[in-house]
Amino acid sequence: MTNVRTSGGVADAAPAADSAPHGSHGQDGSRGASAQGLAGLGLHPDELPDGLVVADENGRVTCFNAAAARITAVRPDEAIGRPLESALPLEDLDGRRWWPLTDPYGGLTTRVGQPERNLLLPGGREVLVSVRYVRERPAGPLRRLVVQLRGTDARRRTERSHAELIATVAHELRSPLTSVKGFTATLLAKWERFTDDQKRLMLETVDADADRVTRLIAELLDISRIDSGRLELRRQPVDIVAAVRRHVQAYTTAGHRPDRFEVKVAAPLPALWADPDKVDQVLGNLLENAVRHGEGRVTIEVAPALLKARPEGTEGTAVTVSDEGPGIPEESMSRVFTRFWRGSKRGGTGLGLYIVKGIVEAHGGTITVERAACGGARFRFTLPVGAPAFLSQA
Repeated sequence: MTNVRTSGGVADAAPAADSAPHGSHGQDGSRGASAQGLAGLGLHPDELPDGLVVADENGRVTCFNAAAARITAVRPDEAIGRPLESALPLEDLDGRRWWPLTDPYGGLTTRVGQPERNLLLPGGREVLVSVRYVRERPAGPLRRLVVQLRGTDARRRTERSHAELIATVAHELRSPLTSVKGFTATLLAKWERFTDDQKRLMLETVDADADRVTRLIAELLDISRIDSGRLELRRQPVDIVAAVRRHVQAYTTAGHRPDRFEVKVAAPLPALWADPDKVDQVLGNLLENAVRHGEGRVTIEVAPALLKARPEGTEGTAVTVSDEGPGIPEESMSRVFTRFWRGSKRGGTGLGLYIVKGIVEAHGGTITVERAACGGARFRFTLPVGAPAFLSQA
């Protein structure tokens, strides 16, 4: 006997499928006789994330794991020992019965399996199915049929997200590129008819639109890196207070009233090691969000903090950005950091806060949003000290 780990401890594995009688299965009812290969790895079929259905050389089910039961709504004890076509009735998208159509046991002996495709369970629910034919020898008789089942919900969410991304990018690119094309075509065709001031205004508009396109492309690259886990951080000492004051100075230089911004610092602050460019990006997005969508005074607070989710005593720096605007509706709080969320109709791609969350979490920090005391939105992010190992050991 070979031991197989189960959720309740260690159980004896059933004999291999090759020597088991039709319909034999283990005490738990879902492992069946085909678990020996998994048993050698100390793995139970129910621990697999995808549905697993195994049929023997006679087409009877010998393994039906918990994921398969969840996807098909068929209990393992109802499937074990039954013919595969009866235990797992599948149809293609045209309504044709799948197993007679493919005939795995009587078709070409050179086949090694069926690639993943969408099929229908009873009731019309779609499921992703791939099949592996296990033979004694190449072109030999079928010894075992291994079926993998996966739900389509996650894939549909991904496809829907990609479609939304493409639609948003197309919309955001169309407006500035139309403007750039219009102004440049007009200037080229009628250069002599415009005054220097008119030419300057058109070129400034073209320049601003080019910046908008560049920013959108940068956001898309950031999203790609965040989603793939390839966001690179170049940590170095960061003066977070100086960075905050630099952003505030940029807004006042651009014409905003100095009294609209208030910076509060609770000293002393721990030495912060982070990626300065990424920290600037986070601060820039949060301040722009407060200025564009909020009202009244924008308050930026910088203070030391302890990270609850980290080992006890881990120091960090917390930055809070709050405004006095209408705030964020309670029902929208959970969607603030998702793609394409827009708090108002005042422009923007809806990608900025998604990127902010990705950058903060890449640093090992956290970010939250809540209603400010004065009624507006209050964003708070915390970054761990993040000192290099050689400094921590010094």
